[in-house]
This record gives sequence, C-alpha cells and structure tokens, in this order.
Amino acid sequence: MTFKILIVDDEAHARTNLRLALAPLAEWEVAGECPSAASARDFLQTKEVDLILLDVQMPQESGLEMARSLSQRELPPLIVFATAHRGHALDAFDVHALDYIVKPVSEPRLHQAIARAQALLEQRATYARALRQFTDPAPGFWRELIVRSVGRMDRVALQDVRWIETAGNYVELHLADGTLMHRTTLTELVQYLDPDEFLRIHRRILVRRDQVVGVRQGQEGGYMAALRCGQLLPISESYWPAVKSALGCGNILP
Repeated sequence: MTFKILIVDDEAHARTNLRLALAPLAEWEVAGECPSAASARDFLQTKEVDLILLDVQMPQESGLEMARSLSQRELPPLIVFATAHRGHALDAFDVHALDYIVKPVSEPRLHQAIARAQALLEQRATYARALRQFTDPAPGFWRELIVRSVGRMDRVALQDVRWIETAGNYVELHLADGTLMHRTTLTELVQYLDPDEFLRIHRRILVRRDQVVGVRQGQEGGYMAALRCGQLLPISESYWPAVKSALGCGNILP
C-alpha cells in the first residue's frame, strides 16, 4: 500500500528539506508541493492525498485556516504541522492535527509523525474493508474476515480457521493460536463461506472440511467430528445425513 502526501509551505527550501527527509520512506509518495494554501486547494480539487505536511504561517491564508476548512470534509486528509513557531500548538490540535513539529525538522521526529499517520491510515483502511464486507460484499465467497475488537483489528484468513462456533450475537473463530470473537451470527456468515470448504455439523458449529479426519461415536449416542488438532465436536442428528454424505461411512471410527 502506498500513501500520498502533500507538502504545503511558502518557503522553497523548507519544501525541499521535507521532501528529502521523506525519501527513505518507501510506502510514502510525495504527490505534490504547494507554496500556499490557495495552490494547495487547487491541487486538492483534482487529487486525493492521505496526509498534508502544512506550515502554519503563510501569506493570505494560514495553515490553521486551511486545516479548519479541510476538517469539514467527510473524510479529510490527516494534518501534520511543520512550523518554526511553537506558539500555535494548541490551535493546531483544535483543528484536529495529528502532530505538530517545530522547525528545523529533524528526520527522526518527522518519521515518528509519519509512522503515527501510517498506523492510523492502515486502521482506517482496514475498517473501510470491514464495512464493505458487510454492506457490499465482493462476488464469490470470502477468503478473509476483518475482526474488530477493542483497540485493534485483525485480518483472519479463512483457510486458517479450524472451526466456527456460535456465541450469542458473536461467533468464535477457532485458530491454531487461539480464539477470536467476531460480531456476526452464524446464519449471516455462512452465506459468504464456500460450502466446499466449510461443513455445517450442528446449528451452532461449522468446521473446515480439511480439518476433519473422521467421525467417532459419542459415549451417549450420536457422533462427534474428530479434527486434526484432537478436538471433538458434536454432530447434531439433523445434520448427520449431510455430514455422513460429505465424509463417507468409512470415516466412522470406534
């Protein structure tokens, strides 16, 4: 993923210094350089950027004024101020700036600000994919899930899921290294899963077919699906005919 950045500063040497300091960051591209807020507005009429490195004091319109107007957009670019004046820091955060760097800008300090911006943009992109996954699912079956929990998001490849089990308004995704809770119902989720890869063995349980090594008779009657990891999962009577057909009678173990 490549992120785009716009440098806005009325001093040419300041723009050059920032561009050179950004050069080592492979995931960032300087999309443009503007000497004023007005020229930056013209640039943004036709191009989108993820982050603006913005001076505070510029002729005609200050960086603070520009940032304030940009904040009215539905999805504004992130703002990092780079200025020679320390006295505007509180004003900068009033317009929701991500960071405030005092000139002369040190490369490590700039890279620290960019790292913060990148983490936020990646989280924003992950959340957007999660929303699209449910509001506008792509054609075909899903290959991954975006699992959101407090303070984090995880991309989970469905090929790594051993089985899925209902847990109230959530489902539990059972993986080799633990369990994740995903806010959806099994009924909602199953329509997006490839039936050649996932097999319903119970109204509460889906298993990945390649994880099932056989079927065991339960101690109190009925059958249990035996997984590669050693887990035994109940097969309900209503799903037994479909499971038996999918796995074959030869897989029934004592």
